[in-house]
This record gives sequence, structure tokens and C-alpha cells, in this order.
Amino acid sequence: MEKRTLHSPDLTVRNIERIAELFPNVMTEAHDAGGNVVPSIDFDLLRQELSDHIVEGPQERYQLDWPGKRSAAFAANTPIAKTLRPVRDESVDFDTTENLFIEGDNLDALKLLQESYLGKVKLIYIDPPYNTGNDFVYADDFAESTAEYLAKSQQISEAGERLVANSESNGRFHSDWLSMMYSRLKLARNLLTEDGLMFISIDDSEAATLASIAGEIFGDENVIADIAWEKRYTRSNNANAFYSVKDTILLCRRSSRAARVKEVRGTQNSDIYANPDGDKRGLWTSSSYVNPATRSARPNLSYSIVRPIDGVVVEHPTHAWKHGQAEHERHVREGRLWWGKDGKAQYPRLKVFLSELGEGMVPIDLWSHEVAGTTDSGGAEVKALFDGAAVFDFPKPTSLIKKILGIFVPPWAEWSKDFIVLDFFAGSSSTAHAVLEQNAKDGGERRFVMVQLAEELSPKSTAALQGYANIAQVSRERIRRSGQKILGSLEQDSANLDVGFRTLRVDSTSQADVLRSADESQQDLLASLESSIKPDRTGEDLLFQVILDWGLELTLPIVREEIDGRGVFAVDDGALLACFAESMTPAVVRALAEREPLRAVFRDDAFESDAARINAEQIFKEISPTTEVRTI
Repeated sequence: MEKRTLHSPDLTVRNIERIAELFPNVMTEAHDAGGNVVPSIDFDLLRQELSDHIVEGPQERYQLDWPGKRSAAFAANTPIAKTLRPVRDESVDFDTTENLFIEGDNLDALKLLQESYLGKVKLIYIDPPYNTGNDFVYADDFAESTAEYLAKSQQISEAGERLVANSESNGRFHSDWLSMMYSRLKLARNLLTEDGLMFISIDDSEAATLASIAGEIFGDENVIADIAWEKRYTRSNNANAFYSVKDTILLCRRSSRAARVKEVRGTQNSDIYANPDGDKRGLWTSSSYVNPATRSARPNLSYSIVRPIDGVVVEHPTHAWKHGQAEHERHVREGRLWWGKDGKAQYPRLKVFLSELGEGMVPIDLWSHEVAGTTDSGGAEVKALFDGAAVFDFPKPTSLIKKILGIFVPPWAEWSKDFIVLDFFAGSSSTAHAVLEQNAKDGGERRFVMVQLAEELSPKSTAALQGYANIAQVSRERIRRSGQKILGSLEQDSANLDVGFRTLRVDSTSQADVLRSADESQQDLLASLESSIKPDRTGEDLLFQVILDWGLELTLPIVREEIDGRGVFAVDDGALLACFAESMTPAVVRALAEREPLRAVFRDDAFESDAARINAEQIFKEISPTTEVRTI
């Protein structure tokens, strides 16, 4: 029974709890006046979270620290002047699909997704580069990269040298990798729903440090499992010491809202249930009634049991029973004890009814290759799609991803077939492939968001010899081929199965830099300074910048129309109407206002004067006063 303190609340404790919810990475421990360990706040880290510049502070404290950690936190919080541009030619079912493929640096992509997908992603799975000394850790070559961009994203060393491979000779062998992961995990956490889960694959080289930074970012209490996946089941004698047949999959939750975690009960699990005695409660299996503890260790669980068929008194000679005597008597009354088919078993077993187990099963933290596949099976899947060509090294098997898709947080089990899955180290897009297969199998409507850098392939690689220039191309092609294969294998109507994806590419903002000093504004340049929109941007480019700025989901359906010869984009059946024609008339404005959209947007320079722009605002106020009107 809780004892009331009979004094006002401790507001300091309450404020610390609130800060811990917002910024779990700033929490540490300290001693109070009585010498007790209590939760405390690292004010240097809190200052960094609230600052627009790198905050200096003490170099030593009880936490995982490395050179560049503050810069990594700063990089996560720093805004970028970028956008996502649509690429129709690299998409499938662009206008109707609810799946998304983003090409570009995943740090940029995660920042751009912060408004549109804040708190909307139920599941994140990533397979980041392992810190082997040869993996590409930072963003790869972009034609538009500049020295400033490279420095800001930590792609050059202090000496100005490019950090392409994370070689062991580099003094920041671990630090580079940790900085790269830290900023991305901070941003990814924001995208999860309150009961969302994040799975991270890693090998032994950084498993411990990954768990440490995950504990900072999510809170130690929200790092809930360290899963061992049997990635291969044969050994090699080429290793000098132990040969690794497992990878680690770290599981983090967004918050304590994910207090219980279950997994979908498969047919293999249900096969152990039967009903040999015709029990009206249905299928059941049985569990041992004997306690691992001895009689001397648990005397309160040591008592006599009567076997009903012949009245024989049964006691275990060395061990106690699993249940107390009162609980045992209830089992007897309810007919839950099983004494074998002939009723003369030496000890009883307890009936466990399938109908009483509720939602799913408790997962275990050891995933065998039989249920989660191997790297070899992942490679075979890719080869099967690409006519025998091994276009990607060590892809994760779809069976591993489908195992992850089967993990859920009650009570959303009833709709656990409809949620967003994010993978921002997409690689060959095993995650997208698995989502499509699982939807085809159970009629689900899961949607994926893949993010992959256009990392150049080695000219001698199998993928390059097959005609692919970068990993992003391979990744998209796998989704195309797997989608077509799935559709071809379905016997039933597949009209509702979404195997498409909308491709967007990270690029610089669509707005031109029109701020110049008087000395810079030469007479012959004045005409080019009239528009604040870059000349190479299409109406669809502008539309997606507006969608991002408004925080709308990037996969909303889009319909292209014409009104008085001007193109109009209708997004999500009137959630947004956009017209980016270079000239605007009151008639077009009125036609859009009469449709009463939630939002409307125009080019600022499409109005011939300030009076025309004000008149457009008045038209909306008269016809559709609830519409939010903007110009760009």
C-alpha cells in the first residue's frame, strides 16, 4: 500500500522526469546529500540540445565518450537547406503507391522526414555498415558536394583528407563510426510512434558501443533485447580464434508504452497443440508440473498429490512442484491436470489451452537459421532475382526481416498488418522485399520507406558489370523485380497489393538565393533576381517542397489537372491544391477556392502585383475561409 507523503510534489523530480522523456541522452547519475545514487542531468549535454553551436564542457564523466561526440549531436540538430525531388522515371506506380524510396545521404533524409513522419513509424530496421575497416561509413561521392558540406557532415579529417574508408590506421577507428551512428539514431528515435520498435543489426566489433549509445539516446530502460541471430551454421577453419556464426540485433523501444512485446504465433508453434481427450476448451499442450528447485529449497511447494484414476498419493522424491497447494487445488477442480492417456503417469502435467494464451507469444533472444535464415540464403534470394548474378554482398535474408515484422506491441496486434516500416540503410532493399512478400501472404497493408545513398560501385563488381552505377540503382531494381515476381505468383486478385514505390532524391532547396547586397546587384542581373525559385525546378519539384514544409506524408495520392490552361496538383483529394503557373488570374484562383481545399499554394511571382495577391487572399476568405493559403 502506497504511503502518501502529505506534502506538495517535488517539482525538481517532476522536471527531471519531463526532461528525461524529451532528452533521455542527457540523463546521468549523481549522489544526493545522503550519499544515495539518484537520477541527475548532464547540463552540458542539455545545453548542447538547446544550442545552435557546439558547446564545450568537461572532457570526463560517467558515460561513453569519444572525440567528435558533441559534433555528432550538433550535426543531428543542425537544419539543412535541402529538399526531396521526385524522380518519376525511377518509380513504380508513382501517383498511387504508398511506399517510398529516398536516394541520398540518410542523415539528410532523416532530417527532411522529421515533420512528415514525426511519431508515425511503427518499426525501424537498419543494417548499418559494420566497423570492419573497409566499409563506407560516411556519405559517398555526390557531384554537388563541397568542402563545406564535407566538413559539416564529418567526411573530411582535420587535415582536410577525405574519410572514405574507415581504416584501422585512422586514429578515430571507433570514433568515426560512433559519430555517424549517434546523429542518425537521435533523428530516427523522433520518427517512432510512442510504442514503436527499432531493430539494429551489428557484429561483435561495435555491439557493446552500439548498446551504450542506444542507451543514451533511447534511455537504458528502453534497450530491451540483445538478440543473437545465427547468420551461418557452418564453421571455417581459416579463423585464427573463434569463428563467428552470429550477429547481434539490438532492440530498442521508443518509450515504456511498449511495455509488452510479443511475436505472431506461427503454424509451427500451433502444431504442438492437440485435444486428445476432447476437452471442451479446445486445443491444448502441456507443461511440466515439476519445479527445478528441490524440496528443501522450496518446502512451501512440497505436498502430496492424489492421482484420480486409482487414488495413489504422489510425491516427488527430490523436487518441489511448480505451483502452490491452493493453485494446485484449482487445477484439480478445473480439470487442468493431464496424467497421460491411461491416467497412470508418474507425475501430472498442466494443460495450457491455445484459446487462453491471448495475443501472440513471448519472443526469445536466440534466432536460429531455421526460422530467420542466413547470409547465404539472403544471397541466394538476390541471385534468383538477378538471373544468377551476385549483385550485392551479404544481403540480409527476407526471412530475418519477416521475423522482425512479426514482433508487435499489444494492443495493436489487431492491426499489426498496417504500419510504416523504415530502413535508412536500405542496401539491396531486403526490407522492402520482405514487406511485399508478407503483405502478399497475409493481406497486410504495411508500407515501407527505404533510404539508400547512391554509393558508386567498384567497376569490377558484379553489379557494375551488369550495368548498375551505384547501390541505389541495385536497390530499386530489386524492389521492381521482387514486386513483379510476387504478382506473378499470386492466384487471387492482386489489384489491392501495392508493389510500387515513389522515388525521391535528396537535393538542394528549390528556392534560389535572392539575398544580395547593393554592390552585388548589377543592372544586367536584375531580371534574373525577380524569381525566388531556381529555374531548373518543375512544378512537381515545388510540390514536394511544399509537402515537406507543410509536414504532409510524402506518399499521399497526387492527381494532375488543368484549369484555364494552368496545371494544378490535387493532393489527397483536396488536402492540398497547388498551382505553380507563372501567371495567375482571378478566375483560376476562384475555381480553386470553390473546391474548398484545406490548403492552397501558388508561386509568389505568379501575381502581377501586390494588389493581385491581396485580391486572391480575399477570394479565399469569401469562398473558403478555412483554407490555409501560401505562396512560395
